[in-house]
Amino acid sequence: MKIVIIAVGKTSTDYVARGVDEFLKRSNRYIGVELSVIPDIKASKALTEESQKQQEGKAILASLQPGDVVMLLDERGKELTSREFSVMIERRMVQGIKRLVFIIGGPYGFSKEVYDRADGKLSLSRMTFTHEMVRLFFTEQIYRAMTIMRGEPYHHD
Repeated sequence: MKIVIIAVGKTSTDYVARGVDEFLKRSNRYIGVELSVIPDIKASKALTEESQKQQEGKAILASLQPGDVVMLLDERGKELTSREFSVMIERRMVQGIKRLVFIIGGPYGFSKEVYDRADGKLSLSRMTFTHEMVRLFFTEQIYRAMTIMRGEPYHHD
């Protein structure tokens, strides 16, 4: 199985980008993990929030493959502990799916079409974080999940 993280907009904060790269490198020792970036739709006065979500949504949907299991990182999603997240990934691995795709949306969330395509929603917290920080937190959680599966000492309950 491969884990794909689709994110809208590049990571422009240097220390966040370095952290994301580090956790992707660590995670790739266990499982293929890829970050795919959808270019930002530049906001303008002529572009409403809804039309921005629609344009981002089209780009997101175009990057998906048939058979992908798609999970949205969404504030209304299910909150899991790190152990529960690890179990969820492991179950998907056992099911034999080819790609488990996690999507980090743009500043206004997801279009209806992206919600309709999703197989589930996860929330990292009830708090609000920048989309860049979500990338860092989430890539760390994937690495943590892999170490939990292997019984390695990175995670402490």
